[in-house]
Order: sequence, then C-alpha cells, then structure tokens
Amino acid sequence: MNIRRVVTAHDGDGKAVVAIDEISRDVVSFRPGATIANIWSTEGFPADNAGRADRAKEITGTTRDNGTVFRVIEYGPGVTPRNHRTNSIDYAVVLSGEIDMELDDEVVTLRAGDVLVQRGTVHNWVNRSSAPCVIAFVLIDARPVEQDGKPLAAHG
Repeated sequence: MNIRRVVTAHDGDGKAVVAIDEISRDVVSFRPGATIANIWSTEGFPADNAGRADRAKEITGTTRDNGTVFRVIEYGPGVTPRNHRTNSIDYAVVLSGEIDMELDDEVVTLRAGDVLVQRGTVHNWVNRSSAPCVIAFVLIDARPVEQDGKPLAAHG
C-alpha cells in the first residue's frame, strides 16, 4: 500500500513549511489480510501542533489513551476476522472498494465514498469482494460505553 503523507510545520521564522512529504514508511500488520499505514497521532486535548517530531512513530496500538490516531487500512479479500471494541470514537471514510461491517446482530455494507461514525461498538471488518478495500480512520480517545452502569470493556 502506497500512501503519500504530507505533514506541515513551521520554520524558525514561523512560516508554514512542509516537514514530511513521503510514501508512508510506518506500515504494519496486526493480522493477515490487513495492512495499516500509520499517518499521525496526538496526545492530550487540545492537540499540540508545536515541534517537528514524526508523531506517526508514537502509535503503538489500535488507539491512543488521551489522544488520537490517524491511519489508513487496506483490507484484502478474506481478511482474517477480528471482533473488537475500542474506547474511542472513530471517523472512517471508505476510499476504495467495499467491505461488510458486522455488528452483534446486523451487517452493513460500506462502499467507496461512504462515511462511518463508530461509537465504541463491537464490530468486525469482512471483505467478501474480490478486490481490496481501503479505509481512512481517525480514532479519538473516548470514555468506555456503559450498559446498566457498567463499562463495556474494550477488547480484541
């Protein structure tokens, strides 16, 4: 997966400059059939735009406590299942292809151009098509969802 990432910053005079312009090299895979390009992350709210450190290198898991994660994931046909719940609110945009989002008792097919707001629900991504599906995700730390006064634990 070749994702070009362009990151801006400021020079010593406070002028806007391009700090990073590259094909993302922070590419990982946590399961067969899913390739992840980590684009950026932040820690704390509000986010800090100071400095020139490459914050993609600070991503160590699916989400980031008290922060955000921006990544692009390619799900190949037949991607290995991974039912999971995160303590985050996730904004997603399907860039290409199509994929089924399986919830507890329903399935929704998402296609290129569709957007999703995932609010701490258990879900799984299943690519039943013959082509890869590429989705851009922004994951923002959130309080765990509660049911009858008890938190629904993140897992997977």
